[in-house]
Amino acid sequence: MEKKKKIVKQIIINPDECNGCRACEAICSAFHATQKYSIANPARSRIYVWWDPLRNLYVPVYGGPYAAAECMGRDKYIIGDKEYDECLFCRAVNCPSRNIFKEPDSGLPLKCDMCENEPPLEEPLCVQVCQVDALKYEEREEEVEEETREEELEIGLKALIDRYGVDNVIDTMVRLSKKEQTS
Repeated sequence: MEKKKKIVKQIIINPDECNGCRACEAICSAFHATQKYSIANPARSRIYVWWDPLRNLYVPVYGGPYAAAECMGRDKYIIGDKEYDECLFCRAVNCPSRNIFKEPDSGLPLKCDMCENEPPLEEPLCVQVCQVDALKYEEREEEVEEETREEELEIGLKALIDRYGVDNVIDTMVRLSKKEQTS
């Protein structure tokens, strides 16, 4: 594979600073609402604030790459003097073990898109609303191997086919297209 330079966008998370206000979840879901800012529904957010009530620890996690199957590893992370299972911090969307980062109505994966918009935002909205600096935005240039990426539509359709089967997805698409033509 050929190597090329690429701008990598990343949200850096500092769990020691997070106070669990969940403003990041609210603004993310409002930004991605069908009519922008018409409703805030954290179930549709691309960022999730995980909370450990016994240790009073909050950790924001944002939706990352598509995962077709459950991972096999169960590494441990140590934050301060506490040990956590890596599954809690996993960014993979469409994981069969968890129900986060899935659109509640369709089950489609919700991947963080860094609030890319026209005109582009200087940094994602979750970072902008974080008053305690638990979220920071970083852009850097990296040399990466060129890869072919599946389009979001293809990923979404694969997720629906995995869940409901190809025949049900096709029947639903035909039914919806007929409704659109009559509208």
